[in-house]
Amino acid sequence: MAKNRSIFEEVQTTEKPVAEVGVIDRGRGGARGAIRVWLMMLFTLVVVMIAVGGLTRLTDSGLSITEWRPFTGAIPPMNAADWESEFAKYQAIDEFRIQNQWMELSDFKVIYWWEWGHRQLGRVIGVVWAIGFLWFLVRRKIPTGWTPRLLGLGVLGGVQGAIGWWMVASGVTSGEGMVDVASYRLATHLGLAFVILGFIAWYIYMLGRSERNLMQARRSKEGKLFGMSTGLMHFAFLQILLGALVAGIDAGRSYTDWPLMGGQVFPASAFTFEPWWRNLFESPGLVQFIHRVSGYLLAIYAVVVWLRGRKSAHPNTRFAFNAVMAAMALQIVIGIVTVLYGAPWQVAILHQFLAVILWALILRARFLAAYPLATSLRGNTA
Repeated sequence: MAKNRSIFEEVQTTEKPVAEVGVIDRGRGGARGAIRVWLMMLFTLVVVMIAVGGLTRLTDSGLSITEWRPFTGAIPPMNAADWESEFAKYQAIDEFRIQNQWMELSDFKVIYWWEWGHRQLGRVIGVVWAIGFLWFLVRRKIPTGWTPRLLGLGVLGGVQGAIGWWMVASGVTSGEGMVDVASYRLATHLGLAFVILGFIAWYIYMLGRSERNLMQARRSKEGKLFGMSTGLMHFAFLQILLGALVAGIDAGRSYTDWPLMGGQVFPASAFTFEPWWRNLFESPGLVQFIHRVSGYLLAIYAVVVWLRGRKSAHPNTRFAFNAVMAAMALQIVIGIVTVLYGAPWQVAILHQFLAVILWALILRARFLAAYPLATSLRGNTA
């Protein structure tokens, strides 16, 4: 005869349940460390790409390759006939006929290698992204929710290549009198490079901490400081675009005195083109004046944000905003030196490189405002 059983018997257990830890990180973790290293490689390559792009512009090499061949263009001229063919294509455009008729084949090779190297580096970045992304995707090592972000980097890279050719095409003309690329297209090209760099930097910062850590830190978000640093980020980006406009028309060499411009507060040659709005992109005096004034306003706003950042309760956040202010001060000094010496390529490229450093530091400070690093009463990171 069956024994009567307690209604509670089936839920009784002799073992205590063991609490699982790290469930959030287990579901979202993936190969966070390895992906972060891969992104650091991409970040370094993009920084080098920006520097090489700047030198390509400063050496007037950007129009030396007159065709866009994404795949076959990776192979440079291999013999004398190939070199003559490339040189003949360059001789047909306005830049050679108006500005560089003095060039021989040996001179052409110098600028050709600059542009070829610039494009080749872009291909290398694309390959490094593709190999890394596919490797982590196939091995299912991408953390939950990160696949669209990492895929988006590749999409932006492809768009950047297309914009690069769109920029070059504006200067590869015959009979139109163009000897440079359109400055607004150059600004678009450089602006997107900084956008890509910004996304990579932000992802590196996020992957440097666990998902659980970020969720906890978000509760201590300094909303006001985050909003102000977001404004600083946008303002700095605007200044970068204005700097690209200056570079695009060599406006940095038009007025080499400071703080005045040609002995005046407002340059005499600010409005020389018709209709008036063309001066916003093509007048060296007006473009440089706008860049200067924007720089002054950016510096003032940076001080306001820095003073707010100093009030943060988190030492790491305060240090991050101190670093931004230090980089901003150095950038202002280098900018003035660039003007006073007529933008020699050595100083001009340093000015551009410091813009990259400042950009990354602003993003770092903004990140710490959103995700503060907790500290103990003794000042140690928790």
